[in-house]
Amino acid sequence: MLSKCKIFVAKSAGFCFGVDRAIKMVYNELDNRNNIVTLGPIIHNQNVVDDLRAKGVEPVELEDVTKGQTVVIRSHGVGREVYEKLKALNAEIVDATCPFVAKIHDIAAERSADGYVILIAGDPVHPEVQGIVGHCSGECYVFENCTEFENLVKKQNFLSKKVAILAQTTYNKNMWSELMSLFRKYLPNAEICETICNATNVRQNEAEQLAQQADLMVIAGGRHSSNTHKLKAVCEKHCKCVLVENAEDLKSLGLDLTGAKFIGISAGASTPGYIIKEVQDTMSELLNNVDNTVDEEFNLEAIDKTLKKIYPGAKVEGTVESVNDTEVIVDIGTKHTGYVALNELTDDPTKKPADIVNVGDTIELIVIKTSDTDGTVMLSKKRVDADKSFQKIKDAAESGEILEGVVTNVVKGGVLVSADGVKVFVPASQAAPRRDFDLNELLKQTVKFKILEVNEAKQRAVGSVRAVAREEKVAAQAQFFENAQAGTEMEGVVKSITDYGVFVDLGGVDGLVRRADLSWNRIKHPSDVVSIGDKVTVRIKDIDPETKKVSLTYKKDSENPWEIFVNNYEVGQDVKATIVSITSFGAFAQIIDGIDGLIHISQIANQRVNNVADILAVGDVVDCRITEIDADKKRISLSRRALLDDEETDAE
Repeated sequence: MLSKCKIFVAKSAGFCFGVDRAIKMVYNELDNRNNIVTLGPIIHNQNVVDDLRAKGVEPVELEDVTKGQTVVIRSHGVGREVYEKLKALNAEIVDATCPFVAKIHDIAAERSADGYVILIAGDPVHPEVQGIVGHCSGECYVFENCTEFENLVKKQNFLSKKVAILAQTTYNKNMWSELMSLFRKYLPNAEICETICNATNVRQNEAEQLAQQADLMVIAGGRHSSNTHKLKAVCEKHCKCVLVENAEDLKSLGLDLTGAKFIGISAGASTPGYIIKEVQDTMSELLNNVDNTVDEEFNLEAIDKTLKKIYPGAKVEGTVESVNDTEVIVDIGTKHTGYVALNELTDDPTKKPADIVNVGDTIELIVIKTSDTDGTVMLSKKRVDADKSFQKIKDAAESGEILEGVVTNVVKGGVLVSADGVKVFVPASQAAPRRDFDLNELLKQTVKFKILEVNEAKQRAVGSVRAVAREEKVAAQAQFFENAQAGTEMEGVVKSITDYGVFVDLGGVDGLVRRADLSWNRIKHPSDVVSIGDKVTVRIKDIDPETKKVSLTYKKDSENPWEIFVNNYEVGQDVKATIVSITSFGAFAQIIDGIDGLIHISQIANQRVNNVADILAVGDVVDCRITEIDADKKRISLSRRALLDDEETDAE
């Protein structure tokens, strides 16, 4: 029985977006003008270079460019000095720099201008790396691996400087992962920029997965292509791996395919699709020559998926490839690189992307914007979540369920509350607890609300915070009057103050502390004792469940001045007292706070007194004797005359 060998071609094999874009730009220019050259080979693939040469497009070096030529800058990009020299030659520049490489140029230029030292992980002789270096205006260093990085940081003093670390777009992902621990060890404050192209990550990941299953991996690509060699390095850790430029190379290797069960094929970013197909067909022929049954899996469905049209509003699934502090990069199965910005992940300002998704997660997304020029697509998870959440809003409107959300905006006529990504409008009359309330106090606060109205066509909803507050108040009142009784102490908050007393919120029920029950001492106004918002401990004096009236006292028995007085004073004791009022029949004098005694007119002096005010005045401090205490009637009699008589007796 013949053995069956499966051939699987990676769906990510072949041209990446940047290379594909550059090649198309060259062929498009052929339709518009003559005398076109490329600054170096347009890609690391001799077949494509030869085809362009046959059409009159020669790869040249900078020193070979002549005035008036149209010069195509390849996807690797070049330094600023090259642009300046081309302009000096009056050359027509067609810039085919990959947008992802151009982004690195911008980072390098900006950080250099800000005084950063730029460290670049990559091959120092690679055109892309040389181009990045050419955009640095200050200190700049290139290292290829962990050893070179360690040697560099030990030789140079970077700790006192600002450092930004970049990577060549095709840098080996495994090496980058190893470097991360060294970055944290030697340069913990460095800014690490994730600049490895997502397409490179996807290609390397898929190739590695194939290599883990394969007996042989075939990598198709240019022998001078950096990303092709890195692809081979990733795969050969797991199985035998060969690199070929075309199908003829594969024939010349003399491979022994006897007993092969699984062969994987991938290709570098500079490899055209027709070469990949030729390599696959040749591999099938070689297998048939050794009597293997071939089961080819070119994964056409996956290839078709990468070419599918996407448009704003379309729903797609994406796999999270990387996560940083500002965005998430996802693979949506096309040649585009998908980006989900933080504000399209969540409305919660306290969360970062890593709090919401992890690498490897599959998430539902909506397309916001596509750019075939840049090969990017902007996506939103928040809007998908909002669609699901709006269904919850509709269900809550029908069921009367209480929802929770955060007040995100104060708008004309009310506030907006975000509930799982849905903005619910709450009118001011349904949001504020009272008319004079400042709605700005609700900003960023979590509130409970009910849905009053839903407009499904416009995806809008109207809610009420007060409806929940009313229900909670009714429930709290019912519980209060069921359990509360006179004599119970409770915690409350001062809600309002009047001339006659203070209203205290006991949690859905308001109780009144009358002025006389606020303090044992004389007060001019209740505001002398408490302020609005104060937390107070009160005792229920009386409660009427029918009228819903609750009478409270704030005075403490332990502070009762009569108790203090009777425990510390007795008849016959001499005291100092302060005159607090004058009457026609005598004067009232305060012995301690809250306790006054009467000095009768007959006890003011040892001679007849016709007018008390002739002898005493409010504020005078006088010596007197306690002559009587009537605790039941809370009356105290004082005598100033008794002390005066004692003085006369002593004098005699």
